[in-house]
Amino acid sequence: MRNRQNDGDDLRGSPVARKFGEDIKQVRLARKLTQKQLGNGTGYSEGYVSRAEAGIRLPSERFAAGCDKVFGTGSLFAEQLRRLLQGDRVPEWFVPYTDLEARADRILDYSPAFPIGILQTPEYAEAVFRTGPLAARGEDISPPLAARVARRKLLDKEDAPLLWVVITESCLRTPVGPASVMRGQLEHLAEMADHPRVTIQVLPHRAGATPSTVPFTLLRAESKWSAYCEFPHDGRTYEGDQVVAECIDLYDLIRARALSPEESVPYIQEISEVYQ
Repeated sequence: MRNRQNDGDDLRGSPVARKFGEDIKQVRLARKLTQKQLGNGTGYSEGYVSRAEAGIRLPSERFAAGCDKVFGTGSLFAEQLRRLLQGDRVPEWFVPYTDLEARADRILDYSPAFPIGILQTPEYAEAVFRTGPLAARGEDISPPLAARVARRKLLDKEDAPLLWVVITESCLRTPVGPASVMRGQLEHLAEMADHPRVTIQVLPHRAGATPSTVPFTLLRAESKWSAYCEFPHDGRTYEGDQVVAECIDLYDLIRARALSPEESVPYIQEISEVYQ
């Protein structure tokens, strides 16, 4: 698996990278500069400028600062990039979860609707956001999308957490975006099942009614377990022993009814063929 060097690598080809590249191109053309001239002014090659403007990659901070210098835009692009990489990109109620996720050494997730965020491809994540409440309210989905995509690097760390995921068959069969997006997502799940720190199980339709229709995640950080449950309008993190114990018992029940990890991968691959 490719090691990512920074959050910008996680955003390769994403809508965020494309929008940033479009902004650079718009100002460059307004200044009547060629890509080669911008490259010379920033210390990068013409090819690098071309890839940045096309959104194939999110540029480096040095390149963004160089653009500001060449364009005379103060710190406009440097600040825009900083916000994309480090700014507030998640709602306040989700911050406790992302903090736990970043520190956890064990993550147990149950997903009845969508795979957990760190297992979503950028294209699938974008399609999820485009059908969600932010898009319905006309809000910009780029910041939270960037945050979700950036979380994928968690599994590239040397001390990556052990991730155990149970997904329902509905996660695999419910169309999200065009067929190519679904195919890419299912192929990604099958690929991630080979990750030494990831275990994926599928809860098939034939298992009957699901023990829970609400997604929840159990996380262990500093030897202490917490539970996170998500609702239509927000999510909540629980640390009380009783709630956590009940979630652990429920997770064990769900896991016991699911296909084994060895059975789950070919099951995912079989369903992916529907989207060929």
